[in-house]
Amino acid sequence: MPPRRKATIAVALHDVEPATFERCALIRDWLEDHGIARVTLLVIPARDLHPLGERSPEMTSWLAERRCAGDSIAQHGFQHGHLKGASSRPVLAGLRGRGRRAAEFVGLDDQETRRAVEAGWRVLKLAGIEPDGFVAPAYAYTPELRRVLPRRFRWWAGLLRLHPAPLGPSGDSRERLAPAWGMGAENPLQRLLSPTLVRAGSLLCGETLRVDLHPAALEHPRQMLALEWVLARSAPRREAVTYEQMLLSPPAPLTAR
Repeated sequence: MPPRRKATIAVALHDVEPATFERCALIRDWLEDHGIARVTLLVIPARDLHPLGERSPEMTSWLAERRCAGDSIAQHGFQHGHLKGASSRPVLAGLRGRGRRAAEFVGLDDQETRRAVEAGWRVLKLAGIEPDGFVAPAYAYTPELRRVLPRRFRWWAGLLRLHPAPLGPSGDSRERLAPAWGMGAENPLQRLLSPTLVRAGSLLCGETLRVDLHPAALEHPRQMLALEWVLARSAPRREAVTYEQMLLSPPAPLTAR
């Protein structure tokens, strides 16, 4: 039979910021203990408009160490919640009413979107941790946001796909279909269903298993037990990769089945 490429697992740790730093560091060590050598860290540049480099030099040092160890850093919005002073449009009220405060870029025009993305990038750059890619809070992308991202990032990730920046003047790109299986903690129904869904996703995902993890998972034993089950089953058979490696690195060597 023809050889097959080795299967991969891509874990993304969301909402990395000074307020969650201790939990994120614990989770990162826990992932290492379970065979996950590389992780994509989704960093919030300025929660409540306080730049992370000023609030937590310890965290920025940790992020630099994690990058040297092989992790990838992604910008996770600007302040993650909806921007204060942004355009007041009817759709925003509806989203807020449904608990979608994390949909940071919904309702912003081109100029507001560009300013928010650039401000977040500058905060991370000044802290010495220039991001490789971008992940929108709540995976809430808008046409305005999609137009801005290729100017600054090599890739960005949605709920179902990873998107590299367009290659060359033709605008061609090699999108990667890779649904994210995550642990929801926003409401009781998500907390109830997500352990079962992430187990099912690990069985159905095929070549690439993509797992989303939030710091709040530490507060929910059922979620951590489900993740432990997934990692115990998947980590020995899959190579841990970052989003950057999935999209932009040369293909891994072929291994015989």
